[in-house]
Amino acid sequence: MQSTIHPTAVIGQSAILGEGVTVGPYSVIEDDVEIGDGTAIWPHVHIASGARIGSSCRIHSGAVLATEPQDLKFSGEKTWLYVGDRTVIRECVTLNRGTKASGKTVIGSDNLIMAYVHAGHDCVIGNHVVIANSVQFGGHCEVGDYAVIGGLTGVHQFVRIGRFAMVGGIARASLDVPPFVMAGGHDSFRYEGLNAIGLKRRGFTSEKITLIRDAYRLLFQSGLLLANALEKVKSELPQEPEILEILDFFASGTHGRKFIRPFMK
Repeated sequence: MQSTIHPTAVIGQSAILGEGVTVGPYSVIEDDVEIGDGTAIWPHVHIASGARIGSSCRIHSGAVLATEPQDLKFSGEKTWLYVGDRTVIRECVTLNRGTKASGKTVIGSDNLIMAYVHAGHDCVIGNHVVIANSVQFGGHCEVGDYAVIGGLTGVHQFVRIGRFAMVGGIARASLDVPPFVMAGGHDSFRYEGLNAIGLKRRGFTSEKITLIRDAYRLLFQSGLLLANALEKVKSELPQEPEILEILDFFASGTHGRKFIRPFMK
């Protein structure tokens, strides 16, 4: 399968393009870029050095990938941006590469990143994530698989959003969002119950959803201190993978993260 490069595109001599890559008019691909088979790059895209783009991606006009991080501590060190396979990056998305903190920004596979999204340095975004228009991530954010983030949401640096979570639009996401949870709010960010509809759509059984709800009721409605509630979840609920995932999420915070109580509807 032959690649198609428009004559006005500028391709660095050391850039590596896979089979069947298409590059539209006036796009710029710098040296030290790797692009997988079948990826399509629309007009006026800029892909800077350090980008590693997977196969069968779709990168739309005006996207700017792997440029220097917007971090005052950045001092020109060699870092990377990784994008997985089959991810769609819409118009005017900006994805910065990492800093020496981790060396890389990572975007997974099968994601839809809508127009004007920004992901700052050292972010890690999983697979099958939907990020709506104009979402802005500060540095070091983490997003789990199958999460959905509504448009115009601002995500504070170091915030984590767990798997299968959903954050509503125009939210000020200043706190971690545990797995399987809905959250939202601009003036006051809050948890809004389980993402039950999303879980059903992804094949979670009623029994699994009930078990997850029981865990969060203990954590957020029991009146116990969070540490004591976590112990109660460990001792009283079946240690299914979803429960272990919740426990691990709460145990793995390292940046003084806070959670909101009370919680569940």
